[in-house]
Amino acid sequence: MVRRFHLPVAATALALIAATPAHASNKDWATASDVGVIALTALAIGLPAIHGDGAGAIQAAGSEAAAGLAVAGLKQTFPERRPDGSDNNSFPSGHTAVSFAAAASIYERHGPGIGIPAFAAASFVGLARVEADKHHWYDCAVGAGIGTAAGLLITHKPGPRSALIVPWGDSHGGGFSLAMAF
Repeated sequence: MVRRFHLPVAATALALIAATPAHASNKDWATASDVGVIALTALAIGLPAIHGDGAGAIQAAGSEAAAGLAVAGLKQTFPERRPDGSDNNSFPSGHTAVSFAAAASIYERHGPGIGIPAFAAASFVGLARVEADKHHWYDCAVGAGIGTAAGLLITHKPGPRSALIVPWGDSHGGGFSLAMAF
C-alpha cells in the first residue's frame, strides 16, 4: 500500500531526475535547479494545503519568504561576482535558501519520512547552482544554513506552542516578531 505522502515525493524525485541530463550544460543545471526549487516550494506549501492544514501552508510560505528576505538583504550588503561573471549577486544562493526552507518546513510538519528526501532534493538544488556556474560552494552552504534556520524557526508541528516567531517586512526593512504565551 502506498502512503499518501509518497506520491508527492515520487513526483518531486521524477521531476528532478527528468531535469538532470547525463551530460548537462550550465543551462541544463540552471534549469534543474529551477525545477527543484519550484517542486520543493510547491510540495512544502501544497502538501499541508491538500490535507486541510492551512497553518502548515502559511508556515511553509513564511519560512520561504523569510529565507528569501534574508538572502536579498545579504546580496545587497555583500555583493560578490558570480562564477560566470554575469552579475554581483552570488552571495548567498537564494535558490538554495528557499529550497532548504521548504525542506525544513516539510521535515518539521511531516517528519523524517518525507523530510529527509526533501533535504536531499534541496542539496541537489545547491549542487545544481554550483554546477550551473551561478554560485560558489560557500554561497550554497550559507544559503542552506539560512533556509534551514528559517524553516526550523518558523514551522512547527501542530499543537500548543508557547512561542511563535513570525517574519515581517515592509519598504523600510524587515525582521522577526516574537509572540510568547505564559
